Amino acid sequence: MSETTLPPTAVDQTQDRTLVVLCHLLGLAGFTAVPFANVIAPLVLWFWKKDGNPDVDAHGKEAINFQISVTIYAIVAGLSWFILIGIILLPAVLIGTLVLTIMAALSASKGKFYRYPLTIRFLK
Repeated sequence: MSETTLPPTAVDQTQDRTLVVLCHLLGLAGFTAVPFANVIAPLVLWFWKKDGNPDVDAHGKEAINFQISVTIYAIVAGLSWFILIGIILLPAVLIGTLVLTIMAALSASKGKFYRYPLTIRFLK
């Protein structure tokens, strides 16, 4: 019985792609009870791995920019709840966040870069 192993480059590429997908999926931490977890979780991964991998650097910046933007939009939508606009706006922001984050993770898993719409570019 022979044992098959992946060449080192294939292992590294798989690990790199996993980290890139994780950059996007960590934004879903915002759906927990931890305040600002959607920003903090991808930020920690980005700080940890950005120097060793340019893909993690690019995807991490994009994910962090999106999560900061979404946090601002959610706060504004939450405050507009008092004038009844937020009743529609806040669920739309939350559903949009979920859908766009999953779309970005799927795109990253295929090795493609995903550019989030309506994102303020804080990190360049």
